[in-house]
Amino acid sequence: MNHVTGIPRLQMQISSLEDSIGQDNFVRFIDAFVEQLDLSKLGFEVKTVSVRWMPM
Repeated sequence: MNHVTGIPRLQMQISSLEDSIGQDNFVRFIDAFVEQLDLSKLGFEVKTVSVRWMPM
């Protein structure tokens, strides 16, 4: 006799937003379009944030 094992209710399960959106969803077109834009030519300044780890 086999025993069925489920997922514990209190265990967090992380899922990807990428997996939740269908391949034919219109938002994928919008994402591809926005990724191709040259933001600096449109007047945006792209900055990177420096994160320093400070031990407590």
